[in-house]
Amino acid sequence: MKTFKVLSLLLSYPQAEWVDELDLMESLLADEKEQNGAAQAQLADLFQALRAQTLLESEQTYVGTFDRNPSHSLHLFEHIHGESRDRGSAMVNLIEEYRKHGLDMDADELPDYVPLFLEYLSQLPDQDALNMLGEAVDVLALIGRKLNGNHSPYHNVFAVLEGMSPVTAQALPDVPVREMEETIIQFGPSADGTDPLLVPKPQTAYVRMPESRKAAAASGGAI
Repeated sequence: MKTFKVLSLLLSYPQAEWVDELDLMESLLADEKEQNGAAQAQLADLFQALRAQTLLESEQTYVGTFDRNPSHSLHLFEHIHGESRDRGSAMVNLIEEYRKHGLDMDADELPDYVPLFLEYLSQLPDQDALNMLGEAVDVLALIGRKLNGNHSPYHNVFAVLEGMSPVTAQALPDVPVREMEETIIQFGPSADGTDPLLVPKPQTAYVRMPESRKAAAASGGAI
């Protein structure tokens, strides 16, 4: 379903390649209105904001919204497992799920990164994608509520996903999240055969920030 691809791009770091194609993205949403409901109308504010801003301004807004506010983290498992060992195991399981369907992961991102998850859904048969969405909708709705509480137009992406889900989102308790730069994830069993663990490693980032993103962060971003 192309809707998932559009939503994946909207939650990705702004890049000229797709920001210049906003008209096409809206058209794709309109083409699938029977599957995505009122997605085009729900996302009108976000499309308007992206059109009104320069690329640099959009980058700054994105950094301010997601990189500088851990409660808006776009990593699914961070909101349900925090830093427990369960998060590492969940990561490995999701990687295997992606591999079964031939999805090539960007080495710069973790498997539970929402845009990557949505890219995966876009490659599945529609019903399989919706079923998988239903498994993650509780967390997606939680992120959306946090964004809505801070008056971010990005919350509408999550409202669309919640509306498409075949099951109703259930409320989840907040799990404390820490700055992503303070942890590193180890995938796969270690030499002694133990399960994957989250290993604290100060001053180490497990998501590499592109140079353009660093510049946007340095310039300051609005939340």
